[in-house]
Amino acid sequence: MADAGSPAPDAGFTAPDGSPKKISDFRGKPLVVYFYPKDATSGCTREAQDFTALIGDFAAAGASVLGISKDSEKSHAKFIDKYELKVELGTDADGSLCETFGVWVEKSLYGRKYMGIERATFLIDAQGIIAKVWRKVKVAGHAAAVLEAVKAL
Repeated sequence: MADAGSPAPDAGFTAPDGSPKKISDFRGKPLVVYFYPKDATSGCTREAQDFTALIGDFAAAGASVLGISKDSEKSHAKFIDKYELKVELGTDADGSLCETFGVWVEKSLYGRKYMGIERATFLIDAQGIIAKVWRKVKVAGHAAAVLEAVKAL
């Protein structure tokens, strides 16, 4: 599991254009990686919109923002277009990035247990070390809290 103070896992993911990327591709500046369950669902849409609304502030603070789910590149492209999102989204089709960050967890809904992505955010510093972790994220106010943490680096 990825914890504050440890090196960020460097598993790969796929960009919406189909190109392979790794977390280390962002080294040299802070990176916010937020994991979310599913494109175009209410909470995930709100979270992406909140990060999009603050993307200029993240850029001014020198940070990139990356959202990760297991949705396909095509799904991400539609999600970005429909909601005019400015955050980069990545696909973790095989779940390796979710596993290495420890966000693929057992969940429960109406008594039914299943595996899914825990809504979590990781702030990675310019050297590739996890500076802060938010688990079981509540969407309201979260993007602003992450921005404040970026500014405090």
